[in-house]
Amino acid sequence: MKSRKLRQVLISDLKESGKNELIYRPVNPDDPEIISLAKAIKKSRWVSPLIITKDGYIISGHRRKLACSLLGKKSVPCEVLPITSNSPRFLKLLTEFNRQRHKGYEEIIREGLVDAEGGEKDTDWILMLDRLERSEIAVDSMEIDGTKKRASIKGNRPLLDVAIKIIYQLEEFWPISDRAIHYQLLNDPPLKHKAKPDSAYRNDRASYQTLTNVLTRGRLSGEIPWESIGDETRPVSVWTVYSHTAPFIKRQLEGFMKGYFRDYMQSQPNHTEIVGEKMTIESIIRPVASKYCIPYTIGRGYSSINPRHEMAERFRKTGKEKLIVLILSDFDPDGEEIAQSFSRSMRDDFDVNIHPIKVALRHDQVIELKLPEGGEAKRSSSNYQKFIEKYGKYVFELEAVTPQKLQEILTDAIKSILDPDSFNHEVEEEKKEKIHLGKYREKALKALGPQM
Repeated sequence: MKSRKLRQVLISDLKESGKNELIYRPVNPDDPEIISLAKAIKKSRWVSPLIITKDGYIISGHRRKLACSLLGKKSVPCEVLPITSNSPRFLKLLTEFNRQRHKGYEEIIREGLVDAEGGEKDTDWILMLDRLERSEIAVDSMEIDGTKKRASIKGNRPLLDVAIKIIYQLEEFWPISDRAIHYQLLNDPPLKHKAKPDSAYRNDRASYQTLTNVLTRGRLSGEIPWESIGDETRPVSVWTVYSHTAPFIKRQLEGFMKGYFRDYMQSQPNHTEIVGEKMTIESIIRPVASKYCIPYTIGRGYSSINPRHEMAERFRKTGKEKLIVLILSDFDPDGEEIAQSFSRSMRDDFDVNIHPIKVALRHDQVIELKLPEGGEAKRSSSNYQKFIEKYGKYVFELEAVTPQKLQEILTDAIKSILDPDSFNHEVEEEKKEKIHLGKYREKALKALGPQM
């Protein structure tokens, strides 16, 4: 038997033929199967050789190439066939070497087209026509008016550079909001436009609008990662689906008996929950709440009656003496009233023995942290007069506090109401339980193995 001639080829030198995408879907770095393949390669330290042409085009191994790229590998083993990508045999070999992979119905149909009689040039046209025919729809599309042209980012370079620096300083809190970046810029304001010496960034609407525009252009240019900035006020729903059963089974087995969390708060004398006023602080609250297993509610302003009812029901099921609610809201007329309104409703509408704590943002914190003003109180607020008589006309937003500091404030508040001995006992018990669960998981997977 003739031995295969293998050689290491730089990943950067490997090319993907457009003919591959005429038949198969592009490989996706977020595909669970690709991620799983990368883990397997890392564990075994072995990569099945890719099959390539003399001019470096991949015939078999697109997925392996991507998995190795994710692992940071520079080169992969390849078997080089004595043909080029222009060879009449290229498409046939492409389908032959991919027979065993899982495919969708459309991919199977296109493989059948390649198997049919005809030269490669004809097959190329047939595949392209097939894709065009299948993409046709019978419904008229709307006409798109005008064009969208964005201004050059060159003049706003000082602002963008500082914004990018802030974004990476807050990487552990991604996605962050435009508003959070706005307040961080106020610590050392850059120029909004390098040709305008008097255009220092300010805490006003014009500066904020410039910032949001610059951030958008920075994301479109690729200088700001898309995942770094989020807008939680506009939720998007995407379904978790699979092209076939194998990745679903693998994902289920990988997560089998790994989702156990002990209730750290079950031994506490009181039931504790967290309430946040706005979605922009959800990513800040979540890790702290998760660490202590404390439920949290994001009210998005004044909370509706349903979340309050659900909180009351959770409290009653615990059988505990008191409900402690840790509240985070802006320091403005409505933020102050949100904390009061929520507490009154829990006490008066649901007859709950509530102990509310305004964790942030308070007047003493505004002074202590020397926070930048968030503008003047809105006269349209029904709580305007009461607020300005007590605190003055300026208001302050939660985003003015750095995420790290806000987490520190929330953590300190939680610790202040905890029985530490009871909490530590629950943490230690969970460690013991997870050891036992790990043993059960191994036995179960071993039992399932031969049948999978």
